[in-house]
This record gives sequence, C-alpha cells and structure tokens, in this order.
Amino acid sequence: MKFQRSLKEEVSVNMTPLIDVVFLLLIFFMVTTTFSRNTNLLINLPEATGQLTEAQPEEIEILVAQTGTYSVNGRQLINTEMETLMRTVAEVSGGDTSIPLVITADANATHQSVVTVMDAVAQLGFTSLNIATREPGSEP
Repeated sequence: MKFQRSLKEEVSVNMTPLIDVVFLLLIFFMVTTTFSRNTNLLINLPEATGQLTEAQPEEIEILVAQTGTYSVNGRQLINTEMETLMRTVAEVSGGDTSIPLVITADANATHQSVVTVMDAVAQLGFTSLNIATREPGSEP
C-alpha cells in the first residue's frame, strides 16, 4: 500500500511589504505637513466716543511710541525694560499710588508694549488707569 502524502501548503500573506509601505507613507505625510502657520490679521484699533475730560493737575502720562520706547511725563526712558519704567514711575509719583495714570500709545505700537506698561503700574499698586483714545474722524 502506497501512502500518498498530501502536501498541504500553508497559505499566508507576507505583511512585511505592507508595513514598509505604511511606514513610508507615514514618514511622507509627517515631512510634508505644515504644523504651524503664521497668519497676518489686519486689525483696526477701536475709536471711542465720549465726553472730553480736563486733565487733572496731578497725573502721570506714559507715552508708548511706535517703536516701543517709553516716555514718562515727557522724560524719555533709556531702554524698554520694565524695571526702568517702574523706577521712573515710582520716582515721578513720589510713592503716591492714588495719582491717576494716562497711557497714550501710538496706534502702531505693539500691544506687548502697552501690556508691559499696565503690568508695571499694577505691580507698583496704581489703581486709576486711563487709556487715551481719539474721536472717530479726528486727525491723529
């Protein structure tokens, strides 16, 4: 009696090429994807309407120029460091934190410069802070 041996081949799918292709696609998409986009927004700064108030005799005016430089009551500061600004405001106020402050910023000044002024005067303890604006339609 002859035994016939049946050869059963095992059917399998080789996954190695498929994994290689998926890995290459993953690398391709990771390299070609842009993760951050810089967007430029055009923002018109707001104008305010209201009654004009007379300048109080004792107030501190802080000017923020377009370049980000500061001026306190007409004295230009030597740098834009917060410590210099705080020292100058403390010197001008004589330690009196009840004196009202007026921030006048150029329309093209960065918001960071204005926030730095607001942060500096808040750390000094000033509570009365005004931001100067212009009326709509008036000349700058």
